[in-house]
Amino acid sequence: MLATIKYSSKNHQIDLSKPIDISIPIDPAKKGVNAWYIDDPKIYPVVIEDWIATVAKGASINFNMIEFNPHSHITHTECVGHISKKVHSVNKNLNQFFFYAELITIAPALVDDDFVITKKQLQFALGAKKRDAVVIRTLPNLADKKSTRYSHSNPPYLLEEAAVFLREAGIEHLLIDLPSVDREEDEGLLLSHNAFWNTNGKLRKSATITEFIYVPNTVLDGTYFLNLMIAPFENDATPSKPILYEIIKN
Repeated sequence: MLATIKYSSKNHQIDLSKPIDISIPIDPAKKGVNAWYIDDPKIYPVVIEDWIATVAKGASINFNMIEFNPHSHITHTECVGHISKKVHSVNKNLNQFFFYAELITIAPALVDDDFVITKKQLQFALGAKKRDAVVIRTLPNLADKKSTRYSHSNPPYLLEEAAVFLREAGIEHLLIDLPSVDREEDEGLLLSHNAFWNTNGKLRKSATITEFIYVPNTVLDGTYFLNLMIAPFENDATPSKPILYEIIKN
């Protein structure tokens, strides 16, 4: 099914029948992605006295409880409420869900014993392109990103200068395949989060950061139409399902 969209006074077509899902799901039956020092998620049937809420045990329905943390266990989208004293809800502040996004691939650079994404790398990858969103795929890009245990591993992150560059470039939505845009242990500074959301100036309440995505290697760098779908949790962060669509060349 083709859809026509208008952007920068030009009409473009996308094929809605060919979505590219870049989310990582929760599946307790498998080893899943995990970060921030907590146990794995759990999905289990409700038990009331002798009644077990699963059809396999004789119930008429499957009726499960789910325990998880969006920051630790699943692709999630967060807003400035993640780091602000006043808790802002991503569900209330993200009011548009379709964007033009640039997918870029970056090999983090070794700086002072850490692997980081620099301003220079982003400048080179984005050039003068004006986009609503940027999707960052880091190298190496192995399928085990979907099951990596990140706690105590000091994964790659964005330098503060890189987050400032994205903010000043007008990027409203940052999507990345890492557990955080900041260093795992940084004494609570959260430099890139603060820089991207501009906490020392006018807060960018509608801007979002989506972490724990996975972009397969078969998906080429370039411009895509992004549908940033979120679950309606009134919280600083919520599980999300970002979908990319290729733009059909006329």
